[in-house]
Amino acid sequence: MKKIITSIAFLFAFVCVSQAQKYALIDMQYILKNVPAYETANEQLNIVSKKWQKEIETQKQEVEKLYKNYQTELVFLSDEMKQQREEEIIAKEKELNELKRKYFGQEGELYKKRESLLKPIQDEIYTAVQEVAQQKGYDMIIDRSSDMSLIYSAPKLDVSDLVLEKLGYSK
Repeated sequence: MKKIITSIAFLFAFVCVSQAQKYALIDMQYILKNVPAYETANEQLNIVSKKWQKEIETQKQEVEKLYKNYQTELVFLSDEMKQQREEEIIAKEKELNELKRKYFGQEGELYKKRESLLKPIQDEIYTAVQEVAQQKGYDMIIDRSSDMSLIYSAPKLDVSDLVLEKLGYSK
């Protein structure tokens, strides 16, 4: 009876071990840093972002100038002129806010530009990760550079260089 129970326990342990998942780690920041197209896209985004930010700053200064002029001339203006100037300032502020939303809003130009420049690179990396996982038999590949709380990982689990190799950027 003991032999049967021991054999069943051994068989059960063997089945559990044989079905264990294989996993590996990648460092997405490391991969992206080694993909020249990503660096180029980031530079383009920074240039466009700075240009738009400068445009917004210029308009903001115009609004501030209008408001300062209004403040200094307030005592000399008639009620009608005050109303007109206030409306002009409010219109410029709305225009400024609309410009901010247009460029930097949730679905703004910067978001669309980032999407158009970075999505193809991200898709290419994702495909390479999938190919590495399939070739090496990994059930799961985890990005260790994300906000996940990964305290330690053995260097042999990191397959970032294999992914870069798949992308054609070998060390």
